[in-house]
Amino acid sequence: MMTTTALTTYEGQTTVQALSGFEMPQPLPDWTVTRWYAAHTSANHEKRVAEQLCLRTVEYFLPLYLSVRRWKDRRVTLQLPLFPGYVFVRLALRDRLNVLEIPSVARLVGSNRLPTFLEDNEVEDVRRALSGGVRAAPHPYLTEGRKVRITAGPLAGQTGILVCRKGARRVVLSMDSIQRSILVDVEAGSVEPMLGPHPSIALARASRSDRMTREMGVAR
Repeated sequence: MMTTTALTTYEGQTTVQALSGFEMPQPLPDWTVTRWYAAHTSANHEKRVAEQLCLRTVEYFLPLYLSVRRWKDRRVTLQLPLFPGYVFVRLALRDRLNVLEIPSVARLVGSNRLPTFLEDNEVEDVRRALSGGVRAAPHPYLTEGRKVRITAGPLAGQTGILVCRKGARRVVLSMDSIQRSILVDVEAGSVEPMLGPHPSIALARASRSDRMTREMGVAR
């Protein structure tokens, strides 16, 4: 006698058919490995969070920059967060509650409900640049523009977007994981262009190609 095994069905589909439309879950991270993460904080609470992290003996990095503010009767120099709304923490995910239990911390930045770790060089390069005297300031997050590579100084090897502000050459460095950018001063001779045409060159080429196409069409 031949025996058959029926698959469980749901709304007319077999179990195999029903599961075929779902993506396999991503592998879980190693909860014991110490890595850098970005903690998203309440607005203007970055320094308070840093104080709490210090009390909880959690390694953290809060990069600051100097900003001169003009008040009615005087000018004041303030130390402000270079990445507003974020404090970088280094810990194993098994110890994440030491950070998440701080009232001003909203979450550890990530995707699919899992925190995403930062590469060590992303944080250490910023730390090294600031300790090396590089002037930096927050900048709107950019994804397009003339890409250059810094060839000298504390940020040598980093790639960013070249901009000119107040007659000086500066480079916008972006941290994609938190969609934040900073603007750093660079010497004119310490950057080199990345491969690929500048967007304005590409646009000029496209316009010239369109014009030639139209002219050929008229000629025919």
